[in-house]
Amino acid sequence: MKRVVSLAIGLLGGAAIAVAAGLAVLAQPANNQSSGSGDSSGSAGPPGVPVIQAPSEATPPDNGTSDEGDNSDVKANGKKAPTNSVAAAQPAAPPPAGPKPVRSPAAVLQALDKVTAETMRFAAPVGKPVRYKNLVFVVKACESTGLGGPSPNASAYVMVDSAPLASEGVAPPPPKQVFKGWMFANSPGLNPLQSPIYDAWLIACMASPPPA
Repeated sequence: MKRVVSLAIGLLGGAAIAVAAGLAVLAQPANNQSSGSGDSSGSAGPPGVPVIQAPSEATPPDNGTSDEGDNSDVKANGKKAPTNSVAAAQPAAPPPAGPKPVRSPAAVLQALDKVTAETMRFAAPVGKPVRYKNLVFVVKACESTGLGGPSPNASAYVMVDSAPLASEGVAPPPPKQVFKGWMFANSPGLNPLQSPIYDAWLIACMASPPPA
Protein backbone atom coordinates (compact mmCIF):
# COMPACT_ATOMS: atom_id res chain seq x y z
CA MET A 1 0.00 0.00 0.00
CA LYS A 2 2.79 2.43 0.84
CA ARG A 3 4.50 1.63 -2.40
CA VAL A 4 1.39 2.57 -4.36
CA VAL A 5 1.12 5.89 -2.58
CA SER A 6 4.76 6.75 -3.17
CA LEU A 7 4.45 5.84 -6.84
CA ALA A 8 1.43 8.11 -7.23
CA ILE A 9 3.25 10.97 -5.58
CA GLY A 10 6.20 10.46 -7.90
CA LEU A 11 3.97 10.50 -10.97
CA LEU A 12 2.26 13.72 -9.84
CA GLY A 13 5.62 15.39 -9.20
CA GLY A 14 6.88 14.38 -12.66
CA ALA A 15 3.72 15.71 -14.27
CA ALA A 16 4.06 19.01 -12.43
CA ILE A 17 7.67 19.36 -13.58
CA ALA A 18 6.66 18.60 -17.19
CA VAL A 19 3.88 21.19 -17.09
CA ALA A 20 6.25 23.82 -15.68
CA ALA A 21 8.83 23.09 -18.35
CA GLY A 22 6.18 23.41 -21.08
CA LEU A 23 5.03 26.75 -19.73
CA ALA A 24 8.62 27.97 -19.63
CA VAL A 25 9.14 26.98 -23.27
CA LEU A 26 5.95 28.80 -24.37
CA ALA A 27 6.84 31.95 -22.43
CA GLN A 28 10.40 32.31 -23.90
CA PRO A 29 9.41 33.25 -27.53
CA ALA A 30 6.96 35.77 -26.23
CA ASN A 31 9.68 37.47 -24.20
CA ASN A 32 12.10 37.44 -27.14
CA GLN A 33 9.45 38.92 -29.44
CA SER A 34 8.61 41.67 -27.01
CA SER A 35 12.28 42.55 -26.54
CA GLY A 36 12.85 42.64 -30.32
CA SER A 37 9.89 44.91 -30.90
CA GLY A 38 11.09 47.20 -28.13
CA ASP A 39 14.52 47.49 -29.76
CA SER A 40 13.04 48.20 -33.20
CA SER A 41 10.76 50.93 -31.91
CA GLY A 42 13.70 52.83 -30.39
CA SER A 43 11.35 54.60 -28.03
CA ALA A 44 12.87 53.10 -24.89
CA GLY A 45 16.11 51.58 -23.77
CA PRO A 46 18.00 50.51 -20.72
CA PRO A 47 18.59 53.26 -18.17
CA GLY A 48 21.81 55.20 -18.76
CA VAL A 49 22.13 54.19 -22.42
CA PRO A 50 21.44 57.04 -25.03
CA VAL A 51 18.89 56.28 -27.69
CA ILE A 52 20.16 56.90 -31.25
CA GLN A 53 17.46 58.32 -33.51
CA ALA A 54 17.40 57.49 -37.19
CA PRO A 55 18.57 60.42 -39.42
CA SER A 56 15.81 62.35 -41.22
CA GLU A 57 15.68 62.16 -45.00
CA ALA A 58 17.62 65.02 -46.67
CA THR A 59 15.55 67.23 -48.96
CA PRO A 60 16.95 67.05 -52.51
CA PRO A 61 18.00 70.42 -54.03
CA ASP A 62 15.48 72.11 -56.29
CA ASN A 63 16.87 72.21 -59.81
CA GLY A 64 14.27 74.79 -60.80
CA THR A 65 16.17 77.58 -59.03
CA SER A 66 18.82 77.76 -61.78
CA ASP A 67 18.94 81.55 -61.65
CA GLU A 68 20.15 81.53 -58.06
CA GLY A 69 22.82 79.01 -58.96
CA ASP A 70 23.98 81.12 -61.88
CA ASN A 71 24.16 84.22 -59.71
CA SER A 72 26.15 82.55 -56.95
CA ASP A 73 29.39 83.92 -58.36
CA VAL A 74 27.82 87.34 -58.64
CA LYS A 75 26.80 87.31 -54.97
CA ALA A 76 30.22 86.06 -53.91
CA ASN A 77 32.22 88.57 -55.93
CA GLY A 78 29.76 91.45 -55.68
CA LYS A 79 30.08 92.12 -59.46
CA LYS A 80 27.73 91.63 -62.35
CA ALA A 81 28.77 89.91 -65.52
CA PRO A 82 28.94 92.19 -68.57
CA THR A 83 26.00 92.06 -70.95
CA ASN A 84 25.43 93.16 -74.50
CA SER A 85 23.04 95.90 -73.30
CA VAL A 86 26.03 98.01 -72.21
CA ALA A 87 27.28 98.24 -75.77
CA ALA A 88 23.80 99.08 -77.01
CA ALA A 89 23.46 101.89 -74.46
CA GLN A 90 26.59 103.68 -75.66
CA PRO A 91 25.77 106.99 -77.39
CA ALA A 92 26.21 107.20 -81.12
CA ALA A 93 29.13 109.15 -82.49
CA PRO A 94 28.22 112.71 -83.55
CA PRO A 95 28.04 113.34 -87.28
CA PRO A 96 31.11 114.94 -88.82
CA ALA A 97 31.01 118.71 -88.90
CA GLY A 98 30.64 120.42 -92.25
CA PRO A 99 33.28 122.65 -93.81
CA LYS A 100 33.91 125.94 -92.07
CA PRO A 101 32.66 129.10 -93.80
CA VAL A 102 35.17 131.11 -95.82
CA ARG A 103 35.70 134.67 -94.60
CA SER A 104 36.12 137.48 -97.12
CA PRO A 105 37.83 140.85 -96.75
CA ALA A 106 34.89 142.82 -98.16
CA ALA A 107 31.15 142.67 -98.87
CA VAL A 108 29.10 143.90 -101.84
CA LEU A 109 25.99 145.83 -100.74
CA GLN A 110 23.18 147.46 -102.66
CA ALA A 111 21.15 150.43 -101.43
CA LEU A 112 17.94 152.06 -102.66
CA ASP A 113 16.85 155.67 -102.26
CA LYS A 114 13.07 155.51 -102.14
CA VAL A 115 12.70 159.25 -102.76
CA THR A 116 14.66 159.36 -106.01
CA ALA A 117 14.33 155.62 -106.88
CA GLU A 118 18.08 155.53 -107.24
CA THR A 119 19.97 152.27 -106.56
CA MET A 120 23.65 151.90 -106.03
CA ARG A 121 25.88 148.84 -105.60
CA PHE A 122 29.15 149.34 -103.75
CA ALA A 123 31.90 147.41 -101.96
CA ALA A 124 32.48 147.80 -98.23
CA PRO A 125 35.78 146.53 -96.78
CA VAL A 126 35.49 144.73 -93.44
CA GLY A 127 36.01 147.12 -90.55
CA LYS A 128 36.00 150.35 -92.63
CA PRO A 129 33.03 152.76 -92.75
CA VAL A 130 31.49 153.49 -96.15
CA ARG A 131 29.00 156.32 -96.72
CA TYR A 132 26.01 156.24 -99.03
CA LYS A 133 24.23 159.58 -98.86
CA ASN A 134 23.06 159.93 -95.23
CA LEU A 135 23.90 156.33 -94.27
CA VAL A 136 27.23 154.97 -92.99
CA PHE A 137 27.83 151.20 -93.42
CA VAL A 138 30.35 149.23 -91.36
CA VAL A 139 30.76 145.54 -92.25
CA LYS A 140 32.04 143.50 -89.30
CA ALA A 141 32.31 140.11 -91.07
CA CYS A 142 31.42 138.51 -94.40
CA GLU A 143 31.31 134.69 -94.72
CA SER A 144 30.53 132.33 -97.60
CA THR A 145 29.49 128.67 -97.51
CA GLY A 146 29.06 126.15 -100.31
CA LEU A 147 31.66 127.75 -102.57
CA GLY A 148 32.04 125.79 -105.77
CA GLY A 149 28.59 124.26 -105.38
CA PRO A 150 25.35 124.98 -107.21
CA SER A 151 24.04 127.44 -104.60
CA PRO A 152 26.72 129.22 -102.53
CA ASN A 153 25.44 131.35 -99.70
CA ALA A 154 26.94 134.57 -98.34
CA SER A 155 26.11 136.30 -95.07
CA ALA A 156 27.47 139.53 -93.56
CA TYR A 157 27.18 141.19 -90.18
CA VAL A 158 26.52 144.88 -90.88
CA MET A 159 26.00 147.96 -88.73
CA VAL A 160 24.30 151.02 -90.30
CA ASP A 161 24.14 154.52 -88.79
CA SER A 162 22.04 157.42 -89.94
CA ALA A 163 24.44 160.40 -90.10
CA PRO A 164 23.15 163.29 -92.24
CA LEU A 165 25.70 165.65 -93.70
CA ALA A 166 26.03 169.12 -92.31
CA SER A 167 24.13 171.75 -94.26
CA GLU A 168 25.04 175.43 -94.56
CA GLY A 169 24.43 177.16 -91.27
CA VAL A 170 22.86 174.04 -89.62
CA ALA A 171 24.75 171.62 -87.40
CA PRO A 172 24.23 167.94 -88.26
CA PRO A 173 22.32 165.78 -85.75
CA PRO A 174 24.27 163.10 -83.88
CA PRO A 175 24.55 159.71 -85.62
CA LYS A 176 21.81 157.21 -84.85
CA GLN A 177 22.04 153.48 -85.37
CA VAL A 178 19.27 152.23 -87.64
CA PHE A 179 20.39 148.62 -88.28
CA LYS A 180 22.58 145.91 -86.72
CA GLY A 181 22.52 142.25 -87.64
CA TRP A 182 23.14 139.59 -90.26
CA MET A 183 22.16 140.04 -93.92
CA PHE A 184 21.83 137.00 -96.24
CA ALA A 185 22.50 137.16 -99.97
CA ASN A 186 20.23 134.20 -100.84
CA SER A 187 17.37 135.66 -98.74
CA PRO A 188 17.50 139.43 -99.19
CA GLY A 189 14.03 139.87 -97.75
CA LEU A 190 14.84 137.95 -94.54
CA ASN A 191 16.65 140.71 -92.62
CA PRO A 192 17.27 143.81 -94.80
CA LEU A 193 17.65 147.43 -93.79
CA GLN A 194 14.28 149.14 -94.03
CA SER A 195 13.78 152.82 -93.22
CA PRO A 196 11.36 155.52 -94.46
CA ILE A 197 13.93 156.65 -97.05
CA TYR A 198 16.44 153.85 -97.69
CA ASP A 199 16.61 150.11 -98.20
CA ALA A 200 19.81 148.06 -98.28
CA TRP A 201 20.72 144.37 -98.61
CA LEU A 202 23.70 142.06 -99.20
CA ILE A 203 24.72 140.92 -102.69
CA ALA A 204 27.85 138.79 -102.11
CA CYS A 205 31.21 138.52 -100.38
CA MET A 206 34.33 139.55 -102.25
CA ALA A 207 37.35 137.27 -102.49
CA SER A 208 39.75 140.25 -102.51
CA PRO A 209 39.49 143.75 -101.06
CA PRO A 210 38.36 146.52 -103.43
CA PRO A 211 40.85 149.09 -104.61
CA ALA A 212 41.23 152.18 -102.48
